[in-house]
Amino acid sequence: MVYEAMLLFGLLFIATWLFSTLIQQRHALYMRTPLIIWLFTVLGVYFIWFWTHGGQTPAMKTWRIKLTALNGDSLNWRRALLRYVLMWLWFVPGLAIASLFHAQGWMLVILPTLNFILWAAAIFLHTDRQYLHDRWAKTRLIQLEKIKKPTPTPPTEPTA
Repeated sequence: MVYEAMLLFGLLFIATWLFSTLIQQRHALYMRTPLIIWLFTVLGVYFIWFWTHGGQTPAMKTWRIKLTALNGDSLNWRRALLRYVLMWLWFVPGLAIASLFHAQGWMLVILPTLNFILWAAAIFLHTDRQYLHDRWAKTRLIQLEKIKKPTPTPPTEPTA
């Protein structure tokens, strides 16, 4: 997730710059909701495109992780979209609870973090250790085998 976040930082930086330039944004709060919707859409296109074209984002390729349907098939765009929306459950409930209770100070950190930890701990409720959003979207993450490079054989000297 950390490596994916580093890659997404660059993508979101460019998407925000493009949005701000096109609408001549002069203040961070000006057109804030359309910006959030735009960034949500950009992230969705990024994930859905990579998941439906090989099942791996660049970060997933680095770590040899692939996303497939439960039967091992590639994802269609509907299943990828469902997984994308469901994966926001890592963050949104904690943020919504913090907003609902007008959390301030450390509670703005604690509530979303608690949500994140509980969501991650939910893998222990399933025998295959799948996250809730993967179970609900009927997808799964698989670890690919490490590609073994053939060992070169030393050249042999010709015999006379």
